[in-house]
Amino acid sequence: MTTPTSVTETTATLETPLTSLCLSAGARLDLELYSGMLTPRRLDAPEAETEAVLHGAAVHDLGWRRRIAVRGEDRQRWLSGMVTNTVEGLPDNSGAYNLVLNAQGRIQGDCLVWRCGEALEIEIAVDQSDALLAHFDRFIIMDDVELVPLDGLTALGLTGPKSDTLLESIGLPALPEWAAGESMPFHAAEQSFSVQMRRGYGRLVPHYSLWVERAHLFALWQTLRAAGATIIGAETIERLRIVEGIATYGVDFTSHELPQETAQTHAIHFAKGCYLGQEIVERIRSRGQVHRHLRALEIFPDGGKTAPAVATELFLENRNPNNGKPAAKLTSVTMLNPMLNHSPKTHFFALGIVRAEAEVGDTALHYQGGTARILKSPPQLS
Repeated sequence: MTTPTSVTETTATLETPLTSLCLSAGARLDLELYSGMLTPRRLDAPEAETEAVLHGAAVHDLGWRRRIAVRGEDRQRWLSGMVTNTVEGLPDNSGAYNLVLNAQGRIQGDCLVWRCGEALEIEIAVDQSDALLAHFDRFIIMDDVELVPLDGLTALGLTGPKSDTLLESIGLPALPEWAAGESMPFHAAEQSFSVQMRRGYGRLVPHYSLWVERAHLFALWQTLRAAGATIIGAETIERLRIVEGIATYGVDFTSHELPQETAQTHAIHFAKGCYLGQEIVERIRSRGQVHRHLRALEIFPDGGKTAPAVATELFLENRNPNNGKPAAKLTSVTMLNPMLNHSPKTHFFALGIVRAEAEVGDTALHYQGGTARILKSPPQLS
């Protein structure tokens, strides 16, 4: 799987609110820097954590996510001009995944946009927040627009196929994908507070975020655990992300890529009004296709035991790896062994940038140590 940044590799380490609570309670945690914040790497046995996200319900940290309110009379028009997906066409109490581009059509980051009534919000990862907010600020010129960080809020994630049932057991409603619930009164651990739920994108299992004021985070954490949710760390969150084939900015694609090269078609609305970088996106769509795409892959190592490293190059089977041009390059890699999955064998999954000629048919890709094939649909995990 992808190697997270070591705590010792950064001089500016930030703890998520959940991490701070656990440490202040005397917990001994193995921490990693994930999306710009220090969070637990693992909170239970790996097999228990993976079992929960694939077949049960798991609660986890989302303290590396940030909500930014977009306010002012021009907020809707301005925001629509800054992101690739629809803003004006968003139904009430819903959200969408977006890319943020520069004038040359290069990707500057990704974000979620949420609409609740007249309110608009951007949700971004901490490791992108400074760069994206600076980028946005450069384009607030004569507009009545203000970007207001909602710093008093933090979130827990609830992930897995039994998430809906667990939520209903504690008096919270299940939501459809990309739905944003209203703030709801909630009572837990002798505290009364508001919870706002959102459900994002998942290719295999539901993904919820539950937002509360920081003072009530631990009460919500205890309630979800008591209801049967397994606690998991960032290692398992990352494993599931790769198995589901969900790309992330800064890992699987960067400012070097054009939107169509990422294959994130659910992030682009081709019929919306003008936005920064749209001319390049439309030119690619109308005049021709790009020559490479980000794809989900299944890996088949020789001997079935060792996963290839991130940045491993893959080659077409009719070319010599020592002389031929690489047909693909891996950006994220993970594995599910029999203890981590209801399967008699180990499975290896990856994301990677694949050249167009390698996408024809069921083409096998080769590396020194095994083969790979593009996944046309999410893997079927028993």
